[in-house]
Amino acid sequence: MSGLQSAANIPELRKRILFTLIMLAVYRMGVQIPTPGINGEALSAFFTQHAGTLFGMFNMFSGGALENFSIFALGIMPYISASIIIQLMTVVVPQLEALKKEGPSGTRKITQYTRYGTVVLSIIQGTFIATGLEGMAGPGGEAIVLLPGIEFKLMTMLTLTSGTAFIMWLGEQMTERGIGNGISLIIFAGIVARGPAAIVNSIQLVKAGEIALFFVPFLVLFMFFIVAVIVFFETAQRRIPIQYAKRVVGKKVYGGQSSHLPLKINISGVIPPIFASSIMMFPATIGSFIQIDWVQRVSSAMSPGTVYYYVCYVAMIVFFCFFYTAVQFKPDDVAENLKKNGGFIPGIRPGKRTSDFLDRVLTRLTVVGAIYLSAVCVLPTILISKFNIPFFFGGTALLIVVGVGIDTISQIESHLHMRNYEGFMKQGRIKGRR
Repeated sequence: MSGLQSAANIPELRKRILFTLIMLAVYRMGVQIPTPGINGEALSAFFTQHAGTLFGMFNMFSGGALENFSIFALGIMPYISASIIIQLMTVVVPQLEALKKEGPSGTRKITQYTRYGTVVLSIIQGTFIATGLEGMAGPGGEAIVLLPGIEFKLMTMLTLTSGTAFIMWLGEQMTERGIGNGISLIIFAGIVARGPAAIVNSIQLVKAGEIALFFVPFLVLFMFFIVAVIVFFETAQRRIPIQYAKRVVGKKVYGGQSSHLPLKINISGVIPPIFASSIMMFPATIGSFIQIDWVQRVSSAMSPGTVYYYVCYVAMIVFFCFFYTAVQFKPDDVAENLKKNGGFIPGIRPGKRTSDFLDRVLTRLTVVGAIYLSAVCVLPTILISKFNIPFFFGGTALLIVVGVGIDTISQIESHLHMRNYEGFMKQGRIKGRR
């Protein structure tokens, strides 16, 4: 409470927090505005029937906007996809890599390309969604689209693209004028907004006898344990000592300081679980549309709760952990920068030896991070499939909620310490994830 009171005493921080809350309220209001031409009851029944497929996952990330088919139905996923594509392209396209090294001007150019990519992906996804909705029907056979045709496709595509562009603008405004990362906070708000409904659903399942009453305290304790594990691993670092050589320039001596290179255990963040979940949901999604025997058998074998699903899911998480870490952190560049600045790791020669050492340490950290992500994502999934726990309590959702919360509190802590106020935690500062 003292931390909240201190935050309220800083006018700039108070304005930033208030602006962020207003922008999140605008986003949640937009989620409730439906796209014209849709039978809402039939669509809601359709999503209830396909809650365990890819539709259910995207509905969670959009905060229920896809289930309501609101103007924000696409959510922020096109922007995230465009950002990931641009980041991957910087590895293979020399022009983008050069822009990345130019500093703020290059960053602005890459951001502009990301916006263009977001609009293009939104147009493509909006067109496919409009086309797919025309061929869907509710559980009772009622049509989801009231007046199908080219007019519906064009209107839906423009509406969804405009909604995604507006969400992108909201996120950028929150990042610039608010507190925390705007895009992450939008995803955070979408997941948290589904929490009350999931809790009510859990209570109803307990009353109906589908969840044993004695199991509820264990579930609450397990959730606290998972949150504690996520906080520990997301803030944990492997600090590699760095020593800078002394340089004599005239009568002055420069350098000689000691520092460290912090390497996170989970450099890739929540990207591996999101990608792995998307891929693993495809068999269940395809099986819901194609009524062929062998397709149904494959879909059943790869559904949550089977051994094949968990093995493939963990393999995907491990693969994307190593892949995205290799994209984000390059030991050769770090070793070269240390060498140019006169820095070295004690006991390790500069240059190739330093690069090999960093690569070896990073590989070990990535192995631990992949095991951590796999455990956090798989164990709650087993609870969901075995004990019928709502999807809100999935590991991926907890990862995003806790991670974004840590980042936001870290930024508030920085503002408080700049004004010599005590932070939220009296025993020490919260370390950021980046």
